Amino acid sequence: MGSEAGGVKTVNGHQEADSSQPENQLIANKSGHDGENGSIVKPADAETKDEHIVENVFHITILLPHQPYKIQVPVSTQGQVQDLRSSIVEQPGTFQYTCFHLEYNGQRINDFTELSDVKGLSADSELKLVEDPYTEREARMHVVRIREIVGAAGDRTDALNGVDASLSLHETVSPWTGPDASSAAKQKTATSKLTAEANPLAGFDFNGPALLRTILPTNQDASPKTIKALSVAPWNPPPPPYRQRGHLLYIQLTTLEGEQFQITSHVSGFFVNKSSNSKFDPMPKAAPKVVMAHSLLTLIQSLSHSFGDAFNKLLEANNKRDPLASFQLTSALPSNPWLVSAPSSSATAHQPDLTRTQEAYLLSGVDNTETLRDWNEEIQSTRELPRETVQDRVFRERLIAKIFAEFNDAAARGAVLVARGEVAPLNPTESKDAQIFVYNNIFYSFGADGVGTFTLEGGDEAARVAVGKDVAGVKCVNQLDIPGLATPGTIIVDYLGRRLVAQSIVPGIFKQREPDEPQVDYGGVEGKDVVADNDAFVSTFSQVSKAIRVKKHPVWDKEGKKHVLEGSVETKGLLGTDGRKYILDLYRLTPLDISWLDPYWSDGMCHGQKPEERNYPHRMSILRPELVDTYWRVKMSDYVQVELEKKNKDGILEEGAEDSESTKRSTSGNGDAAHIDGPSHPENRNDESTKDPGRIDISAFSYTLNPDVFSGQSPQTAEEKEEWANDEREVRAVADHLHEKIIPELVHDLKEGEVGFPMDGQSLSRLMHKRGINIRYLGKLASLSGTSSPRLQALKALAEQEMVARAFKHVANRYLKDLPPAMATCCLAHLLNCLLGSDLNSCPKPQIDEDLQYLYKDADYSFADVTPQSLQAEIEAQTQMRYRYTLEESWSSNIRSAQLQREIALKLGLQLLAKDYQYRLATGSRSEDSDHVTNGTTPQPMVNGHSANGNINKKKKKRNGGETSPLCASASTVPDRPSTFGVEDIVNIVPVVKDSNPKSVLAEEALEAGRISMYQNQKELGQELLLESLSLHEQIYGILHPEVARVYHQLAMLYYNMDEKDAAVELAHKAVVISERTIGIDSDETILSYLNLSLFEHANHNTGVALACMRHALELWKIIYGSNHPDCITTFNNAAVMLQHLNFFHQSRVWFEKSYAISEQMSGKDSVNTATLAFQLAQSLALDQDHKGAVNRMREAYSIFHHKLGAEDRNTKEADSWLNQLTVNAVSIAKHAKDVQAQKIRRALFTPRVTLRTQPQAPVGRSSTEGMGGQTSRVSGGLDNRSIDELMQYIESNGDANKKTPTKKRKNPRSRRT
Repeated sequence: MGSEAGGVKTVNGHQEADSSQPENQLIANKSGHDGENGSIVKPADAETKDEHIVENVFHITILLPHQPYKIQVPVSTQGQVQDLRSSIVEQPGTFQYTCFHLEYNGQRINDFTELSDVKGLSADSELKLVEDPYTEREARMHVVRIREIVGAAGDRTDALNGVDASLSLHETVSPWTGPDASSAAKQKTATSKLTAEANPLAGFDFNGPALLRTILPTNQDASPKTIKALSVAPWNPPPPPYRQRGHLLYIQLTTLEGEQFQITSHVSGFFVNKSSNSKFDPMPKAAPKVVMAHSLLTLIQSLSHSFGDAFNKLLEANNKRDPLASFQLTSALPSNPWLVSAPSSSATAHQPDLTRTQEAYLLSGVDNTETLRDWNEEIQSTRELPRETVQDRVFRERLIAKIFAEFNDAAARGAVLVARGEVAPLNPTESKDAQIFVYNNIFYSFGADGVGTFTLEGGDEAARVAVGKDVAGVKCVNQLDIPGLATPGTIIVDYLGRRLVAQSIVPGIFKQREPDEPQVDYGGVEGKDVVADNDAFVSTFSQVSKAIRVKKHPVWDKEGKKHVLEGSVETKGLLGTDGRKYILDLYRLTPLDISWLDPYWSDGMCHGQKPEERNYPHRMSILRPELVDTYWRVKMSDYVQVELEKKNKDGILEEGAEDSESTKRSTSGNGDAAHIDGPSHPENRNDESTKDPGRIDISAFSYTLNPDVFSGQSPQTAEEKEEWANDEREVRAVADHLHEKIIPELVHDLKEGEVGFPMDGQSLSRLMHKRGINIRYLGKLASLSGTSSPRLQALKALAEQEMVARAFKHVANRYLKDLPPAMATCCLAHLLNCLLGSDLNSCPKPQIDEDLQYLYKDADYSFADVTPQSLQAEIEAQTQMRYRYTLEESWSSNIRSAQLQREIALKLGLQLLAKDYQYRLATGSRSEDSDHVTNGTTPQPMVNGHSANGNINKKKKKRNGGETSPLCASASTVPDRPSTFGVEDIVNIVPVVKDSNPKSVLAEEALEAGRISMYQNQKELGQELLLESLSLHEQIYGILHPEVARVYHQLAMLYYNMDEKDAAVELAHKAVVISERTIGIDSDETILSYLNLSLFEHANHNTGVALACMRHALELWKIIYGSNHPDCITTFNNAAVMLQHLNFFHQSRVWFEKSYAISEQMSGKDSVNTATLAFQLAQSLALDQDHKGAVNRMREAYSIFHHKLGAEDRNTKEADSWLNQLTVNAVSIAKHAKDVQAQKIRRALFTPRVTLRTQPQAPVGRSSTEGMGGQTSRVSGGLDNRSIDELMQYIESNGDANKKTPTKKRKNPRSRRT
């Protein structure tokens, strides 16, 4: 029945991995074991007695009560019995078992013990599976599981996850046939041979519009049906007399033959009863029709003759799918695409399913009490689990990741209900902003200043920022993982214009204390007026302060009494009624950014308004922790330098000087380096300094900041004032370092192309945060980018786009927060029309439903008065106020509409209808359809600071796609509509969630140790540590998690550079799928994963697949950025190399020419980069028989190399040699031109030896060599290493060049320039 099950089950047509199953069993890692707790090699300073945990993997036999009666299951001594159970129920042929226990030697085994605790269990042992009686809960879970297995679950409408949530397109990317191709066409393409006219890159338009179909799912073949319906019968629940007889549930089954059966779920199993739709008789049918089975799956098979064959076909169809693309997410929130198919399309059609409404009952029971959990107790008790051994740490961190993921899911669902008004407040008489809620044992409040706490800090604006900073602070403290210090589970949810805070309920937080007793036990009680002291909190708070560089400092209450605190006065300590110490209000872990507040913030008012030059909306501007860490490293470097000078003076420094110098260098790295915390292991360092007088003892170094300076504190004595003044100077120094060093360095790195260029607003924001730069400095970043450098012009355009998108978000939130949910789409459609559709309709009118407007008379409909002019003015004002940047007058006409639309959708959680949006109205001065731009790309005079020439205006007006295309499912067509956006175009709005989940310390330790080993050229140790880190990531997070995708990505690059191509391809494939499902199908990380997968597939001789992946990545790149991204030179070059490998010389030449043209534009005609590309282009021209052009390009390369690098440089000499030989052999080449044009070249003989090599795409904000162990990639770009004679022999012999062993690749001349 289930011979081809493959260990999966279906959920809504998807496969699901049981949440209790050890995720590492789904995908075996590269170290040769199944991913259970393997040996962990730690750095020398972290060795413990359990440094190596030896894993013992073996097979045991499970004896079954039914066919096939016996199966073999691999187990690990480090696993649990619960993991073994999960493996059994996912084995082929054992789907039907859910209610059972295991016995060994006649003794029942506890499901929650470890296998190592089972006495006598060893390889080839036999365990007996014994079926148990059902309980009502187990019967309900069994029905749910069987519905999923047989494909009867249907689609689910989820209030949290949007349309096409957790979508992966990787299965449909290769072979490339276009998004609307049928499955048959894809199969045909997969087996057909690539040609110059028929390959994935054929017809790619460099400057053409973005194809929105790229991010839409294709029409998949429907899964085979096994039954017509399986639902809960209307006779539920069992009446008391029958409940006493063991009846648990009544089920209704309709088979493919059309027969309907009423089934009783009994404690002993399932049987067909005598009931009908109108008659109730739940007793078994009499012989010969009596049918009974312990499993519902077995019963269905006996009732339906066609079920067996249909079920096997379903399993075969499921097994053809990539498991990673179909497993259900359990440890991360899924990504929601911003573009979705129309509700009426076949991809998203809503299907009838009676049991969809019954799932709440099946999952939670009659009283819905089974899902109620004490979240706070679960979170705290999980964090208090033992952590002595590596095995303890793995188990503990796995449970922590699981409980946080489940809390985030439950909290986000409750927040959506609160925002929509579905939950009654606890204090309904208060103002709406001050109302609080409790739902599912989770506490909710609005991110607004409902009770006046932030009146002096900026009111609602300050409160909104504070809760965001608080979540970041909770995440920071969670990451520190300090024993004895508790934090509540916390997330924030932005939905429908409101920000909600969801927290687990801290025991005692609502307790009314005595009048003279403060409400908190440590820190500020009522702002700064009342301060509480409690020695019990000092030790734990001091550990937090030490880790985040916070100084122990005094504060003064309203009576002038001095209190010495270990953290900010705003940070509070609460002793819960459960005896735990909680740390709360973590929005001020770092000092205020006084360099921003001094010029732009004002407490005073002038005629009821702040002066325009000092109207920043709030005073919650604080320095980022990354900046504090960076400056700490600078001070550490200064300290080491001073100590070195002292030792030099004293004559102590001899052999140890070199080691100390390396120590100094290690402290001055960038923000990615591991923290060096001298005092953390003072005993070790003191011993080392005693043994080696040349080493610097950094245990005495300390650098901390006072987080309460510039916050209204009043020192009393002269000594206190002097100390306070010193603290203020230190904070100002950090802020000055940001302005004078960090921001200019980022601009310089992006200008010179030393690091990957951001692709969209999200990647730019991440890059800024990583460098310690707040988003409020977007304006400064744009101002510093206003030069003639094309790369900086692109940065300026991207920064302006991000500022406009964020300004629009603030404007939209202001209009949305006081609207009923039913009016949200009307408001958003009108605002989008005013911003993006004003050229099509200069006076858009909102589509307000008058009936709804009459129902919601108290709602604020001020959005209806918004015009394009007023909205542009609001955005300009917001940009000036928040970022101190003045947009140009023509910004609204120069903006990239499609990319801005995407940024806005992601920030507001919009899921828009996929269609060809028309932003502009065609005029006589323009081409026929230049304003009806396919898929939303608008021709502009300037795109990212450079001309967007091309054939954008020559696209056909005919819309693509057949009748079943999702793009054609919309009821209305664009040209007939007066506005760009309609209410129906906003298909869904999903919440935007920010969590406080900590990363796994254990997995990060192994990953960092592996990186360090690779940088130190200890490849074997580094590889072992990275593999161990991967195993830990899989065990702790589960397979489908963003952190796992990033580790896969890094390991794939490692294997690629070690020339293990198969392993690199496999890991890169996993990285792509997981990135799509958890980060986004068009995120910058997904694009980078596709580009690297393309590189690896090409190296593995799958160039057709490589080109398909590259085409998909390029189409995604157009969607999120547009044409001619500054970093696309590398990708175009790689494409040219791949096409050259396939002997598509002319097409390869086109890609080389495009790469060369962009390099000329971005780097300048006289740059070494351009010379390198000219060298490569000359070779391509020679292969394409353009000998004159080859000579000209080689002459250009030689001239630039000679001028920039000198006559003696290796690159100059190579270019000179090539130039001479090309010139000398021009006549000889011409003799064979006729044969070449007649296409007599034997294509198969053109090997990679005669081609250029590909190179990896640089990650955003990082160099292309980072993550490779600090070594230059074996495929780094540069001049080709082939000899002139080889190329000439190849051309003159009509492609008969002999294969030779590849020689070592030379480095890029860029790395040798001065």
